[in-house]
Amino acid sequence: MKLKIGIIAITLLFVWNTGFSQTKKTDSLDIKIGQMLMLGIGKDTEIRSDNKILADIKAQKLGGVLIYEKNITKLNSVENLKRLISKLKKHAKLPLLVSIDEEGGKVNRLKQKYGFPKTVSAKYLGEVNDIDSTKYYSDIIAHNLLQLGINVNYAPVLDVHNDNNPPIGKNHRAFSKNPQDIINHARQVVLSHRYFNVKTVVKHFPGHGNSRQDSHYNVTDVSKYWQQQEVFPYIKLLYEGNVDAIMTAHIVNEKLDDSKLPATLSKKIMTDYLRGDLGFDGVIFSDDMQMKAIADQFGFEKSIQMAIHAGVDVLMFSNHIPMKGRDMILPQDIIDIVKKMIADGEISEKRIDESYQRILKFKKGL
Repeated sequence: MKLKIGIIAITLLFVWNTGFSQTKKTDSLDIKIGQMLMLGIGKDTEIRSDNKILADIKAQKLGGVLIYEKNITKLNSVENLKRLISKLKKHAKLPLLVSIDEEGGKVNRLKQKYGFPKTVSAKYLGEVNDIDSTKYYSDIIAHNLLQLGINVNYAPVLDVHNDNNPPIGKNHRAFSKNPQDIINHARQVVLSHRYFNVKTVVKHFPGHGNSRQDSHYNVTDVSKYWQQQEVFPYIKLLYEGNVDAIMTAHIVNEKLDDSKLPATLSKKIMTDYLRGDLGFDGVIFSDDMQMKAIADQFGFEKSIQMAIHAGVDVLMFSNHIPMKGRDMILPQDIIDIVKKMIADGEISEKRIDESYQRILKFKKGL
């Protein structure tokens, strides 16, 4: 009897490990494109059975969701958020990416007022410059995410600190001006999250720390300020095998692409430089495609086409930043746009398959 049970278990494991990637080759184009999407769920604090996002998760037309503070109830916060996440994940045939920006300090959705543990900023940890302290706070964050069912954290920030930088420096989101200090602390953040089986997405490639504007609101050009050393943390952590995934920056950098395209939309930066020169073959997440540096300058449809062409695997739409004429973006909106682009020859289906396979590999560990 024991032998029979053992054979069944091994067989099931074999089917899971091989079938997860191999049988998915027959999946529909809708599913493949849907797995490339990461969407915010609006203001919902509970998931009703008629929820549109839930319907797309059931149909495998959505690869992941973002959690924001507005999804947390004021009372029974922890229990209600667990319940919301559990309901979303329960209906996913492929593992659902449940993601959050939980850097600590000011970028912190899970605040103490809701009953979550205290966090500190990256700048604080860089100034203390004690890896044990970084491990202590990173372990707390990662364990908290595990308990909630969140499996992807958009952290750590690998940008250099600059006091004049609106989104990063002024919000204390970077560890240090020194790349080696960034490497040391970021490594520990990644290792802490891995211990608790939470994926990390390092950001914002190829470096947002020296920008003088905020890409949430404006075109942001770092060409005059960016320095080569800003990619050193990526290079070192990649070499060590300590990068799960990378998030793009919506910044213009003529030193890497003289066409003045934002990095998110630049094939020279995402494919030629990050994948080619630096050898990264993991998942590339876009920063929020609704940020005005992208949405207002290139438009909804064109920015999608350009990001996929550039080499981005996961397109993020937070449903958190208002867009002209669009209250709530749903997966089918984007799926239909991408399918038309494929039919028109603007995007190849091979390009979709490349991202799909990377995403399946990323999800396999979950």
